[in-house]
Amino acid sequence: MVRLLSFLLLLATWWIAAQFAGSAKLPAPPAVLRVILDEAASGALFVNLGATLARVALSFVLAMSLGSAIGYLMGRVRLADRIGDPWLILLLNLPALVVIVLAYIWAGLTEAAAIAAIAVNKLPTAVVTLREGARALDRSLDEIAIAFAIPRLRAFRHVILPQLAPYIAAAARSGLSLVWKIVLVAELLGRPNGVGFEIGVAFQLFDIPLLLAYSLSFAAVVLVIETLLLQPFELRVSRWRPRAA
Repeated sequence: MVRLLSFLLLLATWWIAAQFAGSAKLPAPPAVLRVILDEAASGALFVNLGATLARVALSFVLAMSLGSAIGYLMGRVRLADRIGDPWLILLLNLPALVVIVLAYIWAGLTEAAAIAAIAVNKLPTAVVTLREGARALDRSLDEIAIAFAIPRLRAFRHVILPQLAPYIAAAARSGLSLVWKIVLVAELLGRPNGVGFEIGVAFQLFDIPLLLAYSLSFAAVVLVIETLLLQPFELRVSRWRPRAA
């Protein structure tokens, strides 16, 4: 109920602001809704949203897989941490735009270059979070697993992974919020489709209704995924942890 009221307040604020700014600068909600329906009827909206979501999924899975493995290794092995830390600092402070431009220059304006650039930008956040999670593991549980001669794979699944799960969820949630933004930049600069590409076209044509239509449609998809997938997943993997009084 509170979220619905918040949405209605946002809609009312937008409508009032449109009256003062004028339709040329800020079209009213009905005008943007008509563009969304037109794009949906033509199929262009779903094609572009699908292309963007596919890039998000591929780059997210790639970055989370590599980032989790590297972060766990750095958190458990001091030598790996010392070797990887300078690289990690470099990637954390390297602007996303630079990574995307270099990827397109080195690999061409290809799908692989876009996905790799997005993944590289998300990678360090996953590494940092999982490294802290690996450092926070309860060593006594490791000793118990060794004392009872539990196989390594089974110990990892039943002893280590449950402790890392909240960190994995946190890395996934924060990392996905980063990927949502970077994928649009990658599409704007070098892809022939996707939400970012359409926003770039709308900017060149000064078509504000089209720009808002794709921006809001993309935001709606992000909100649905965050509410229905990420938040329940984070609550599920963290339910074993004691809550603060």
